[in-house]
Amino acid sequence: MLPVDLPGTVRDALLAPLVDHHCHGVRRDDLSRGQFELLMGAGAAPAPPGTTHFDTPVGTAVRRWCAPVLDLDPHAPPAVYLARRDELGATEVNRRLLGAAGVVAFLVDTAADDIDMLTATEMGRHGGAAADELVRVERVEQDVAVTAQIAVDYLDGLGEELTLRAARAVGLKTVIAALYGLDFDPARPARGAVIAAANRRLDDPKGAVTDPVLLRHLLWCAIDVARERGLPVQFHTGFGGRSPAEPHRADPARLGAFVQQVQPLGVPVVLLHSYPFHRQAAHLAGALPHVYADVGLAFPHTAAGARVMDELLELAPYHKLLFSSGCHGLAESGYLGALRYRRALAAALGSRLADGEWSPADAARVAHMIGSANARRVYRL
Repeated sequence: MLPVDLPGTVRDALLAPLVDHHCHGVRRDDLSRGQFELLMGAGAAPAPPGTTHFDTPVGTAVRRWCAPVLDLDPHAPPAVYLARRDELGATEVNRRLLGAAGVVAFLVDTAADDIDMLTATEMGRHGGAAADELVRVERVEQDVAVTAQIAVDYLDGLGEELTLRAARAVGLKTVIAALYGLDFDPARPARGAVIAAANRRLDDPKGAVTDPVLLRHLLWCAIDVARERGLPVQFHTGFGGRSPAEPHRADPARLGAFVQQVQPLGVPVVLLHSYPFHRQAAHLAGALPHVYADVGLAFPHTAAGARVMDELLELAPYHKLLFSSGCHGLAESGYLGALRYRRALAAALGSRLADGEWSPADAARVAHMIGSANARRVYRL
């Protein structure tokens, strides 16, 4: 599994069970090739006619690394891989791949609320691990909006529902970058502006919230609840920005003004999926005591894992980095996230050991921190 020879203590630390601090459920049903490729593609769109999502970095990785877990030779052709998947059935495929990831705890964003997706509890059962919930605040807002009758009900209900759901969660998460971008006024909006925006929201409550005033209000409500409960707040940055035409909006550096306002409140801020802006995330993690950087998602979806890991280790404090798989839809993404993370970190540690920069004890300690210890501390597991 690991690409370099390492001292036993370092190898053991790399292969130790991980805490996956951000993932989603995976499909519980058998999938057609079209469904499988849609979930495998980063853009959630079919490949152009005459092409396939198997001809991508993640497609190649599925055939190379996931095939042996399903008792196939590495590099099995797509048709052979999918036929074996059908033969085993979704339950067995999920059990094998999630179990092979070597995860001891899954922290699961269950916002999709899709009956075809495994719940947090089921993710844990399939993977032989513990499981806890992450509350996506925009989903809470949507649930409140469709039941509120007037703006005051909406505002009161938002705080009450966030508090209720946070009571059984280990963290909160926002996707404000995907809905609006990160170029927002960091100040709390005035109550009058929030009431006016709430009235507009209740005229059309079923869609996703996009009003910048309501998004800022929701964000500050989440910060207040997180402070009361002692929870971190995850910010989706990098991958999954507002649109491919506006990738700068997902640059976590643009959160600087907001996270500086949050600092006195003592709420940990976790920057998710920051690639290709991982260096900016690493800088914020080093500059601000309450900011942490996620090292996930880039590894299963790109071929740049070793370089990304090197660049994170160049700048971020080691106690500020956390592993995640970004698993979503396919159990393959959970397995690949863990495997390629371990390979990338192994290569980075190996080069530092070979150059005499680090001792084996240093390397083992860093692997342990990033793989599980930092998440246990931040999420109070």
